[in-house]
Amino acid sequence: MTTPPIAAIILAAGKGTRMKSDLHKVLHPIAGQPMLMHLLASVDVLAPARKVVVVGSGRDQLEAALAGSADLAVQDPQLGTGHAVQQAERALADFDGDVLILYGDVPLVRPETMQAMLDRLNAPDAPTVVVLCFAPEDTLRYGRVITEGDRIVKMVEHKDATEEERAVRLCNSGLMAVRSGDLFTLLADVGNDNAAGEIYLVDIVNIANARGAFCAVVTTDPDEVAGVNSRSELAALEARWQSRRRAEVMADGATLIAPETVWFAFDTAVARDVTIEPHVFFGRGVTVADGAIIHAFSHIEGATIGAGAELGPFARLRPGSVMGEQSKVGNFVEMKKTVLGAGAKASHLTYLGDTVVGAGANIGAGTITCNYDGFFKYKTEIGEGAFIGSNSALVAPVSIGAGAIVGAGSVVTRDVSADALVLVRPAQTEKQGWATRFRAIMTARKTK
Repeated sequence: MTTPPIAAIILAAGKGTRMKSDLHKVLHPIAGQPMLMHLLASVDVLAPARKVVVVGSGRDQLEAALAGSADLAVQDPQLGTGHAVQQAERALADFDGDVLILYGDVPLVRPETMQAMLDRLNAPDAPTVVVLCFAPEDTLRYGRVITEGDRIVKMVEHKDATEEERAVRLCNSGLMAVRSGDLFTLLADVGNDNAAGEIYLVDIVNIANARGAFCAVVTTDPDEVAGVNSRSELAALEARWQSRRRAEVMADGATLIAPETVWFAFDTAVARDVTIEPHVFFGRGVTVADGAIIHAFSHIEGATIGAGAELGPFARLRPGSVMGEQSKVGNFVEMKKTVLGAGAKASHLTYLGDTVVGAGANIGAGTITCNYDGFFKYKTEIGEGAFIGSNSALVAPVSIGAGAIVGAGSVVTRDVSADALVLVRPAQTEKQGWATRFRAIMTARKTK
C-alpha cells in the first residue's frame, strides 16, 4: 500500500494578547528555539510535501522567521479556527493527500503522535476525521469528546455540554488529521450560527457524522498537547521540555548531579560518561564529548567540549569556543572564538578571545588576550607547550612561539620566538626606609 503525501496546516494567526509582547506568540522560545520551530521540526520528520502556516497579526515576523520554509496564508479578519483552515485552501489547491491540522502554540507534539493520527486515518475502516484527544486531571473548560470505542459519537463545547457530558474526561486538543478531499468540502458546510459568530473547525466532525461517515480519536498525554497563551504557561512548558530532555540525557549515559538545575538548549548534544554538576546552563550549539566534566555554575553556548575535558566551576564558553581532548578551563575563565588545544590549561581568572592555544600550553591566572582596539578584533596565537605567566596581557595581533615562556606580569606587544623567555616589566628597585618615612609624614598630616 502506498503512503499518501502529507501536508501540514499550522494555525498561528492568534494575536497572543495575554503574552503582552511585541514578539509574535509562536516565536517565543522554548529551550532557545521558537515554539513554531519546535513544531515544524517534528513535522519535518514526516517529510511533508507541503507546509502552510496561517498568519494574522505579526505576519512580517513570521515571514522572517520561516525564511521560505513554509507557505503562508493570511487570515484577516479572524473568524474562528475553521475559517483559519479555510485560508490554506488556495495553497493546497493541487494537493491530494493527508492533512495534519496543528497549532503553532502547541509546540511539543511528537512526530510519533502525528504519525499515529495518520495511521488511524488510513486504517482499513477509513475514518473521515481523526481527532487527537487527551484526558487531563482537570478538564477545565475544554470541549468534550463523546465516544464509543475510538469512534466519536459527539463533540461538544464545555459551555454547551450537559452535566453528564461534562463528566466525560476525554477532551479535544484541536489537532486533527483529514484527507484533503474531505477537509475543505466539510468546511464549506460549516456555519457560524453560534454566540461568537465564528466558523469552528470542530464542526466538521459533527457534519461528517451526520452524513453517515464516522470519525475516530487518537489519545495522547496531556503534556504533549499543552498550549501557550501566557508567560506563565510558557514557563510551564519550558519546565516540561527540560524535564523530558534531562531524562533523555541520563538515559543516554550522562550523569546529572542535580538534574532539576541543569538547563539544556534544543540542540545540546551530550555524549556518554559526561558528568554535569548543578546549575549549568547550555545555550544553543553545544556539543559535549565522552567523559567530559562540567563543574557547577558554568554557562556554555556555541561551543565544543572535547573528550575528557574539564570545565568550571564558574566558567563561561561563548560562541566559537573549542576545548580539545583533556584540556581544562577552570573557575572564572571566559573563552570566545578560542581553540584550546589538547591538554592545554587555563585554570583560573583568564579571558581568551580570538585565540588559538596549542596543545599542552599553560595559561597562568589573570592572563588576558587584548583582542579589541575599539574598532576591530585581532587574533592571538599561543604555541604548543608555551607557558604564560600570571597576570600577563597579550596584545593582539601577537604570536607566542611553541615552548616559549612569558614572565608573570608581562604586557606582550610583539611576537615571541619559540623556546624564548620574554619579560616585559620594569626592573624591580628598592628604597630603604622609604615606607617608614612615608607613614610618619602621613600620620603627621592626619593629626594636624
